[in-house]
Amino acid sequence: MTKFHATTICAVRRNENDICIGGDGQVTMGETAIMKNGAKKIRKIYHDQVLTGFAGSVADAFSLIDKFENKLDEHSGNLKKAAVSLAQFWRADKAMRGLEALMIAADKDTILVISGTGEVIEPDDDFVAIGSGGNYAFSAAKALYNNTDMDAEAIVKESLNIASSICVYTNSNISVERL
Repeated sequence: MTKFHATTICAVRRNENDICIGGDGQVTMGETAIMKNGAKKIRKIYHDQVLTGFAGSVADAFSLIDKFENKLDEHSGNLKKAAVSLAQFWRADKAMRGLEALMIAADKDTILVISGTGEVIEPDDDFVAIGSGGNYAFSAAKALYNNTDMDAEAIVKESLNIASSICVYTNSNISVERL
């Protein structure tokens, strides 16, 4: 089976009114072929109150985001409860267990990383990054967040640009959503 590598996602919150999530647009098939340059892997969901971004298999991530939005509906938009419910379902359901994706979800109060192994992680900092270039984007976001007055969108864009200059699975075709 051919492995699809898909992406780097970065989320930053500067304060309650400055929350952004961004991702690159590259989808890579195997180790050598770029299949798409302009994939959009971030979305506003739940009445534009929640930002999501995914890394991993694109088809799996679309399925995951749909299920997450359903969980948000079930829990009246409570991000933490919906995330825990999704993680439990993801881990327990036979069909869902095979999904290969990782997701960041953010609202005005919280940033979370949700995984198929049942983990829901609230980062210590007001920024996080996942995916192939996640460590590069995270390092850049940390330096920019702690040493500049850049807003969330500028930090997200620059962090992803830095990651794209290092990671072969990340490109500079960046899209950003602001909450």
